[in-house]
This record gives sequence, structure tokens and C-alpha cells, in this order.
Amino acid sequence: GIRYKEVSLDLPKLLKKKLGIVDELTKGIDFLFKKNKVTKYIGAAKILSPNEIEIMNNEKAEIINADKIIIATGSESTNLPNINVDEKKIVTSTGALELDKVPEKMIVIGAGIIGLEMGTVWRRLGAEVEVVEFLPRILPGIDDEIANNFMKILQKQGIKFKLSHSVEKAQIINDKVLLSVKDINNNTHNELEADVALVSVGRKPYTEGLNLSKVGIQKDSKGRIEVNNKLQTSVSNIYAIGDVASPPWLAHKASHEGISVAEQVAGIKVHPIKKDRIPACTYCDPEVASIGLTEKEAIEKGFEFDVGM
Repeated sequence: GIRYKEVSLDLPKLLKKKLGIVDELTKGIDFLFKKNKVTKYIGAAKILSPNEIEIMNNEKAEIINADKIIIATGSESTNLPNINVDEKKIVTSTGALELDKVPEKMIVIGAGIIGLEMGTVWRRLGAEVEVVEFLPRILPGIDDEIANNFMKILQKQGIKFKLSHSVEKAQIINDKVLLSVKDINNNTHNELEADVALVSVGRKPYTEGLNLSKVGIQKDSKGRIEVNNKLQTSVSNIYAIGDVASPPWLAHKASHEGISVAEQVAGIKVHPIKKDRIPACTYCDPEVASIGLTEKEAIEKGFEFDVGM
């Protein structure tokens, strides 16, 4: 019973609404800081010793002392070689949320959670979207059957997929992004053209400038800060939480780790986090939620189980 003549998108208004929500949330954090008597410093931090932090702001250094230190610097987008991100035509998730117009065509490099979330948003707003993925499937880490069915749903929504393809090079020519793509199965090359290319091939811990090695804080082969089940680093009074420490890369997992460390610092009983019980969600339409083992992992571990659909 709904009649309409014309529906159109006002992108600047939509983005203004988005920025307003972000502003409201950050002001909410500031309010909580003041309410709980938390002192805030703005600047680039460097850990000088297990109990000293230098904060640099406008070339002015200030040193503060602490009994306990928590590193919560998060992560940043992983880049691909031969691809220069300018956040205008070749973007990460940051630039994808700030485009000033709907691109006629967007190519998404990587079929993980972030790539599909961003790609489906711009598809719904009117862009033609094509996803290029190195693996032979989408959503690595999600149950195979769910991933396969979800891909069929996205294809019905108009999203195209190039699986088992690698992006060798990307360049901007005449206001278009030209990508050189290789089919891994038969080693053939072709070129794709788009108005915008979104690089979403994962994230890496952000530890630049923290001075970790000089203080004796150990990292693993992927650059993540190593922590024990109490979230302590190799320096016992320094903790690390969230993306900078370990997967899964989820905000609610990071928040829960923050609570766990705060309780320890306050002398409350430690509650180790069971990482096999953290729920995850891909915020597309429909949403894809998961928790625990996939069917493949359950088989590999030799568990007996039933499958329901």
C-alpha cells in the first residue's frame, strides 16, 4: 500500500549524519573521562621505561609516570605492494566512508569482513561493485557452507566476484583506477577499470613510535604484541589489549579486554578471556553471525556433532 514517485540519495546529508554520530560518540567518551576523573593527554606517546611515558605534542615533550601501562593503539589497514593509497581514488575503509559522491564502479580488493561491509553499502547506494579475492572463497574463517550461500545472496544483489585472483598493480589514469589482475589458477592477466578501488586485505597492529623493543616488549612474527592469558606483555606491569595484541579484530573483544585489565589493576580477581567463545558479525544485509568452531574445525578436532539448518 505504499506509493512513491521518486526516491533519491542526498549523500552530503547522509555523511553529515554519520559525522554527527561519530562526534556524539567521541564527546560521550570525553564526558565519561571527566565524570570518572580521568586525565587526558593529546600527543604521540613513547614508552621510555616500564614506568615512564613521554608524550610529544607540538614539539613539547611531557613525561608522566605510571605503575601500570596499558597499550591500546589498535590497528591500521594493511597495504599491498605496488598500490599507493591516496584515500581519494584508491582508498582504505577510512576513505571509503568519506567519498563525496557515489562511484559508478567500485572494485573491492579483498573479500573479508570489512571489504564486504563497505562494498555492500556502496552497492545499495547505487555503485556497481566487483570484489577481487586472492583465496578461492569469501569470508575466511567463517563456516564454508555459510560463506558459499552468503556469496550467492550478494551476487543476487548485483555484486560480482573474481575469486583466486591477485591484484598486481593499481594506477590512476585520467581520473580512473586501472588495476592489473592475475588469475592464480591459469596465470593469465587482465585489467579492470573503476572510479574507486577499496583496499581491504586485512589490518596490522599499530605500534609505530612506541619504543617497544628498547623497553623489552616482545612482538610475534606478525607484529602483534605478545601477551599472556592475563593480557600482560613480556614486561609484567605493561598490558596490551585489542587489535594491537591479538585477534579476533573485534571492538567488543577489545572492550572486554579493557575491562579485564582494569579489574586486574584495581586488584579484582582475573577473569581470563575464552577466545573460542567470542561472537563475531559481518554487518552486511543480511548480517552473518558466528561463534565457536566452524564445522571444518570441529571435524579436524575429532568432535561428534549434529548439523542443523
